[in-house]
Amino acid sequence: MSTSRPIVAVVGATAAGKTGLSLDLAERLDGEIVNTDAMAVYRGMDIGTAKLPESKRRGIPHHLLDLLDVTEPLTVAEFQSLARTAVAEIRARDRTPVLVGGSALYTRAVLDRFEFPGTDPGVRRELEADLERDGAPALHRRLAEADPDAAAQILPDNGRRIVRALEVVRITGRPFAANLPGREYADPNSVQIGLDIDRATLDTRIAQRVREMFDAGFVDEVRRLLDAGLTDGRTARTAIGYREVTAYLAGETTLADAVEATTAATRRFSRRQDSWFRKDPRVVWVGWDCVDRVQQAVAAAESVSGGGRRPRPRWR
Repeated sequence: MSTSRPIVAVVGATAAGKTGLSLDLAERLDGEIVNTDAMAVYRGMDIGTAKLPESKRRGIPHHLLDLLDVTEPLTVAEFQSLARTAVAEIRARDRTPVLVGGSALYTRAVLDRFEFPGTDPGVRRELEADLERDGAPALHRRLAEADPDAAAQILPDNGRRIVRALEVVRITGRPFAANLPGREYADPNSVQIGLDIDRATLDTRIAQRVREMFDAGFVDEVRRLLDAGLTDGRTARTAIGYREVTAYLAGETTLADAVEATTAATRRFSRRQDSWFRKDPRVVWVGWDCVDRVQQAVAAAESVSGGGRRPRPRWR
């Protein structure tokens, strides 16, 4: 393995321009793209995840896209294993892995020293029964009492993550956040490049993206996935946009309301993303519209390459 090759992660809020920068970096660093979006791993979830069509990937290999059917669950621990394997294989080819995606926890699971708490099937079944009976908002209120910091980071309708957080609190007797990794890279040859964008511009870009999603046939995509079992997928069904369109197709809301709800949910999510990454002092921020952002990002990546003098990664 060529340990002189850096591991580069492009991070930041939804609609800030991460995809474009990741492609530019991959071209400049002789790299390959590794997806770190929790929902882009699902086949058929294309429009709603802004998955880049193969024709627009500039001939750059992409990994961890379209791996699973929407009925299949995916845990962070499983993703960690898949992503670290992909990173190791890319570096073994003496190429640079460029991670990109909006799932902050998935990115940190790949980059940082991260050991996962175990699971207790009995506790999990009990909590999932509570979720089915009482609903996600009720469990979120329970989590807010037990672990306010965790509740602040998890959307009130994300039942899967709420159950996991409550399970960890029950099993370990510690807050969920206490089980998250410290800010220490598993391989010091790593760097995170963040796209800095002002809130007003980002909100406008999010609204435009959502409109384009619906214009591109997003409702039909969700309809097809419902036929494929989307509502049975413990992970996939929680995706922003997909749940709002599911409600529309069930006759529970109007199309205009589904568009607005998707926009609002995406904006809330983007604020959580920004808050998460802003707390990490290791992120190197570049202006989203800065004319030399690619050069700045390349310089940051090259500054950690170490010419092979860095220790070998300890997670392989």
